[in-house]
Amino acid sequence: MHELAFVFAGLVVGLVVGLTGVGGGSLMTPLLIFVFGVKPHLAIGTDLLFAAFTKLGGTVQLTRKRAVDWRIVLQMAAGSIPASLVTLAALQRLGPASPATTTLMTTTLGLALLLTAAATFYKVLRGKATPASIAPELLAQATRPRHWALPVAFGAVVGTLVTLTSVGAGAIGVIVLMLLYPALPLSRIVAADIAHAVPLTLVAGLGHASLGSVDWSLLGWLLAGSLPGIWLGTHLMHRTPERVIRSLLSALNIMKAKDSCSGQGANRSEGCAPSQGLQRRHGCEYALSWFDTSGLQY
Repeated sequence: MHELAFVFAGLVVGLVVGLTGVGGGSLMTPLLIFVFGVKPHLAIGTDLLFAAFTKLGGTVQLTRKRAVDWRIVLQMAAGSIPASLVTLAALQRLGPASPATTTLMTTTLGLALLLTAAATFYKVLRGKATPASIAPELLAQATRPRHWALPVAFGAVVGTLVTLTSVGAGAIGVIVLMLLYPALPLSRIVAADIAHAVPLTLVAGLGHASLGSVDWSLLGWLLAGSLPGIWLGTHLMHRTPERVIRSLLSALNIMKAKDSCSGQGANRSEGCAPSQGLQRRHGCEYALSWFDTSGLQY
């Protein structure tokens, strides 16, 4: 029964990601923690590999279309990958399941969701102001930042945030690239962000796996639902008003951030089983629907 709920959750998240392009971390991680009661370190570690697999297909497609500016990807990765490794070393020292780490993860997750909501609104308001296309002879200049250290520094911030929360490689990463490379069309910014997210989430996810913070059976059920969901979402994209969906997602992120920052998610998840059998413990309820308000405390 719970396995079907996870497949359905993966389907819903994949559908929304396919429709809107919003990073799955801002949807899946709060869903696992606050609705299904998965412990924060397991939810974050599992979702990182979930993101790596789901975004890999998109990166391959974008690479075939020559839409990825690999110079930007390398510049961001030069900061994000080392920052992710340093964060993983700190988590190993603290203990991924310790109360202090759980509080750090859930509090940072709340802040990341608030940033994601703000970034989503910003993209709705400012996304159309970016150029629709760029001449090939201007592309080299457009992919040069004002200073080489800027993408490295911003990449380090994104890498730390993603490793701690699995949130930030999507909407926040796009806004960072919009600020660093204002002459680039939005389509190329999104393509670079997706391509950068693959190695970052893969490194962070494998690091969490080495700490025992990945539930492989849960990952399999989520992928079973998300892959067809993403395919369906991409085919329905042109029929859905983007502004309406992104505004709704921002509101949902704010509500979930409120739950996370209040510490309720950490308290509720500590008594819940990971997915070893995916059973109830200490009164924790697993809900079938993301929008089941009986499982959320706003």
